[in-house]
Amino acid sequence: MPEKPSYLGLLNAIAVAETRAHEYLNAWIAVTPSAEVAAVLRTVAAREGEHGMSFAKRLDELGFQVRWKEDPEGAERLAIAGATDCSDLEKMKALGLHRLDTGTKPDIFDKFFEDHSIDIRTGELLGRYIAEERDSGRRLRACYELLEAQAKANGSASAESEGGDRLDVIETKLDAVCRAVDELRQIVCAQSMPTSAS
Repeated sequence: MPEKPSYLGLLNAIAVAETRAHEYLNAWIAVTPSAEVAAVLRTVAAREGEHGMSFAKRLDELGFQVRWKEDPEGAERLAIAGATDCSDLEKMKALGLHRLDTGTKPDIFDKFFEDHSIDIRTGELLGRYIAEERDSGRRLRACYELLEAQAKANGSASAESEGGDRLDVIETKLDAVCRAVDELRQIVCAQSMPTSAS
C-alpha cells in the first residue's frame, strides 16, 4: 500500500464536492429559461465536472480511490436546481452561489498550501483549481447581480430589497450559511480522515 499523503483527504473532498456540483448545475441548465444564465452555468459546470474527474484521477495516480460519503443535502440541492417553479435568482440565493466570491477577503482556498509536503503535480492541479474556482465565483456573483437588477427593473424586486417577508429572507441566508459551513466541515474532516488504498 502506498504511503498516505497528508493532503489525501483534501483531494478526496474536492473530487466529491466538484462532482456533485457538476450534477446539480447541469440539472439547473436543463430548466433555466435564460440564455445568459445557462451560459454562465455551462462554464462553471464544465469546470466542476473536470475538477471532479481530475482530482479522482490524481487520487488514482497516488494509489488511492475516491471515497464517497453520504450527502444528506444532495437531494435538496438537486431538487432546487431542477425546479421549474423557482426563479434563477431564487435558486442562486437558495444554493448560496452568489456568496462564493469573497473579493479580496480570505476564502476557503487560502490555507490549501499551508501543507508544504504537497508534491509538484498535485500543487499544479490545486493551483489551477483554485484560480478557476475563484473565477467561477466572480462569474456567478455577476450573474446574480444581473438577475437582481432585472428583477428590480421588472418591478418584482426580492423580498429582501422591498422589505417583504424578512423571515423567508433570513431563512434562505441561514440555509446558505449552513451549507457553506457543512461543505467546509467536510473538507476539514476529510483532511484528517484516514484513507486506505482499495
